[in-house]
Amino acid sequence: MTAAQGAAHGADHGADHGGDAEPNAIDAPGTAEEEWRSWRLLNELPVLDTSGWSSVVVVAAHPDDEVLGVGGLLAMLAATRVRLRLVAITDGEASHPGMDQVAAGKLAEQRAAETTTALGRLGAPAEIVRLRIPDTGVSRREPEVREALRELVSGFQVCLAPWDGDLHADHEAAGRAARRACAAAGTRLLSYPIWTWHWAHPRDSRVPWEAAVRVPLSSGAARRKRAAIDCFASQLRPRGPQRPPVLPPDVIAHFVRDQEVLIS
Repeated sequence: MTAAQGAAHGADHGADHGGDAEPNAIDAPGTAEEEWRSWRLLNELPVLDTSGWSSVVVVAAHPDDEVLGVGGLLAMLAATRVRLRLVAITDGEASHPGMDQVAAGKLAEQRAAETTTALGRLGAPAEIVRLRIPDTGVSRREPEVREALRELVSGFQVCLAPWDGDLHADHEAAGRAARRACAAAGTRLLSYPIWTWHWAHPRDSRVPWEAAVRVPLSSGAARRKRAAIDCFASQLRPRGPQRPPVLPPDVIAHFVRDQEVLIS
């Protein structure tokens, strides 16, 4: 992704991201997927054992995070009848800057509908809970999000949430809230990176690789994930003349691998 494309990502993914060490990391040119695929360590990470899982909560800062990060895993869990709940913290209404309130509301509903369709493509009939926290404003409402998540993860074995080191303010706030909620509820937390694949690089010391695990995807799960990603038309299509998509092909390339990576 070029610097211009990164800057055009807007408030949902590219703007208002956190991380003091590299505040413009998401807007800067990123690491090519070919570099990740050639890194041997990714294929040597321990394989996550999900055989004993019966209930899983997935936390998404924005619609599409859950599919990009763990869509293949969700497809495989659903195939074994694991109970699934999706908590959508925001509706992603800020992904197209410059919209008035009415247009942003319509975009929020479109993105919610895209999520429902994508879960159908995954074969994952999850219960969906929308918190409707303002997009780009999760950190300002973090205590509220944490309390909501504490109740929503209670009684579930595992929670999958954005990694709190992802250098995106909404992702990091969602990850922190999930971590504290899971600690209070006694729910196991595993975190999924999203923008990390863009700003980080193999062997990057900012990423806790020693705590990372991988989930090899079956061919069927990988196909379902690819089909689910295609459901997010609002993020994949150009947003107007000289306005590239929120998720251009070089970003999507990080999420159509034959495995997913989580951080414990």
